[in-house]
Order: sequence, then structure tokens, then C-alpha cells
Amino acid sequence: MDLRIGIQNSPRELGFETSQTAEEVEQAVSAALTGQSPVLRLTDSKGAVYVVPAAALAYVEIGTEEARRIGFVG
Repeated sequence: MDLRIGIQNSPRELGFETSQTAEEVEQAVSAALTGQSPVLRLTDSKGAVYVVPAAALAYVEIGTEEARRIGFVG
């Protein structure tokens, strides 16, 4: 699933692919935004860990979990 995270006062967004489910990502974001966790911690599909301070989050866009299509549409 593709994720895009906007960070306050930063012109670029953080984008990566994760093997976490949409539910897991949503729970982590909710915990960060409600103050249960001071940071948003997510792991990409290659094992890299991203840690963003909760106070710096501008938005989190959670993509779909569908498999990518291969081929051409004609």
C-alpha cells in the first residue's frame, strides 16, 4: 500500500510503500494525533523505519491495498 505523509513547514512530502494494512496505519496515526504516542512510527516494505513527530504531521494519505496491474490497456 502506498503512503504519503505531509510534514508541517516542509515543502516535500514523505512517500513510501508499506506492507502494513490500512487499519494498522490508521491506528498508528490516530494514536499519534490523540497524544497516545509522541511520534508516528511506520515501516516501509523494505524494512526501513520512518519516525515523524506527531506535532509535525500535516496529513497522512493512505492508498489502496489492491495489487498493481501489469500490462497495457488498449
